[in-house]
Amino acid sequence: MSLDDPKISRPIIRQLDETAINRIAAGEVVERPASAVKELVENALDAGATRVLIEVAHGGKSLIRVSDDGCGMGPDDIPLALSRHATSKIDGSDLLNIQSFGFRGEALPSLGAVGRLKITSRIAGQEGHEIAVNGGVTEGLRPAALSRGTIVELRDLFFATPARLKFLRSDRAEMQAITDVVRRLAMAEPAVGFTLKDMTDAGRVVLRADPESGDLFDALAGRLRGLLGRDFIDNALMIDAERDGLCLRGYAGLPTASRGAAVAQFFFVNGRPVRDKQLYGALRAGYMDVLARDRHPAAALFLDCPPARVDVNVHPAKAEVRFRDPDLVRGLVVSALRHALAGAGPQSATTIGDGMLGAFQPEAATPRIYQMDRPSQTSLIRARDWQAPHLAEAPAPWTPSARVEEGAAPPEETARPLGAARAQLHENYIIAQTESGMVIVDAHAAHERLVYERLKRQMNETGIARQAALIPEIVTLGADAERLIAHADDLATLGLIIEPFGPGTIAVRETPALLGTVAVAPLLRDILDQIDDLGRSEALRARLDAVLSRIACHGSVRTGRRMSAEEMNALLREMEVTPKSGQCNHGRPTFVTLALADIEKLFGRS
Repeated sequence: MSLDDPKISRPIIRQLDETAINRIAAGEVVERPASAVKELVENALDAGATRVLIEVAHGGKSLIRVSDDGCGMGPDDIPLALSRHATSKIDGSDLLNIQSFGFRGEALPSLGAVGRLKITSRIAGQEGHEIAVNGGVTEGLRPAALSRGTIVELRDLFFATPARLKFLRSDRAEMQAITDVVRRLAMAEPAVGFTLKDMTDAGRVVLRADPESGDLFDALAGRLRGLLGRDFIDNALMIDAERDGLCLRGYAGLPTASRGAAVAQFFFVNGRPVRDKQLYGALRAGYMDVLARDRHPAAALFLDCPPARVDVNVHPAKAEVRFRDPDLVRGLVVSALRHALAGAGPQSATTIGDGMLGAFQPEAATPRIYQMDRPSQTSLIRARDWQAPHLAEAPAPWTPSARVEEGAAPPEETARPLGAARAQLHENYIIAQTESGMVIVDAHAAHERLVYERLKRQMNETGIARQAALIPEIVTLGADAERLIAHADDLATLGLIIEPFGPGTIAVRETPALLGTVAVAPLLRDILDQIDDLGRSEALRARLDAVLSRIACHGSVRTGRRMSAEEMNALLREMEVTPKSGQCNHGRPTFVTLALADIEKLFGRS
């Protein structure tokens, strides 16, 4: 059948009207109520607001109202703000020099196309005005009362596109998403006050963050303490690193304060909250040999770089970015984290000690037994011997598994971070006395980390021994072969020698001796998967570290061995100077610190 057949209608190209265009744009810009909140709060921040109030009803489906004390808009600017691609953030001459949250000019017209939008604004010293747009139909500008700033009210989101309502989740889930958006923006701007209210629940305050003062780190620490909890800041390391014009600042949690899921990882690029898989991958790499595979670090990291070196115009939602030099960014994040972890000295999360103290809480008091009603010890022994005569001659079924050092602890030892060894319990746990409390050390776990770090240092100094294959192993990877060959030099430094062997094929001539007999094809595919995910591979390094970790585990002090006082103190002194000694190779703590004041509270002495 031919297109010349009159029964077949030809497709006609049409120019869509403004309302349809805005509704299409809304599908990208406004995915859910949280997206609308993000756009409106970012506009408030770009307007120089010092306080932002967000009021939400029914998870943002029926009401989103954002009020700010920013610079406001005049009567000429308010109608223009509802036009597509009208913005005060850029002049259009340089799309790489973006220094504001918003710049595309799509949010307000998109919201007006799918909901009932009203904007009220006033510049200080002028009269206020308001304008409304319902489902793309704009009403006239009229005077309005307002002290200063701007109020944007959005009601009945997606009423003009009811099909979109079916894809929204429950009110509670949408409210949780809004809370997460406001939390991230509040982290980005510590000097700005944020208040989030749930108007469905009589205006209940869901989130409140008062403006923070002080220098960058003090203000950020105060804001993170309020939003993420005191435990995060108390168990976090300060990150401050620069390289080639890039600056990374923020806080990263101790490995022993890790989480069961990646729910406490926050990245910001030039103050903008982003979700970038490359940055998350760099975070994982920074903690690679101090966390178990099922644990996740907590971090809030801020990367600042010249605007021309990052593209924030990847997606209308602006949650993704693209770096001009991704390897430089990754290297900065990984090296900054590893340097901070290595230089932290022996540290363990305070939550571990708190949890231990909680386990020590005394049980509920038992009814008082008067001395005359309590059987004597002699009576109890006779009763036992009469009921079980074979126990009378039998030795005790256990002996106390403890050895205590005699004499006073030397002051010069107790003044050290991990104190002076005073006892060993159960042939593993070292009890050390410090000036302000005590430290309990898992000797096996601690020595495992010390041996592991020693082996890694030796491997870095002498290089990785390679074993040559009698016959090179040929692996067919198809189009992926060229991508792997591009990383051949990096792999060679880790002991893996590969060469091209015809189209789509690789010859593996040498492998790291530490790995012994290795399945080459699965190893290469693991490396490729990580290159796809992160832009480079840590798979081979991770395998080498895993081998060293196993060697360290078998070569460390075994549980059940009695250590002399000299050995215990030598272990404590080496822990104090060894990087990452606060956790074993699997991310578990190697010691717990208990303050004397907390111990005394357990006994009612405070």
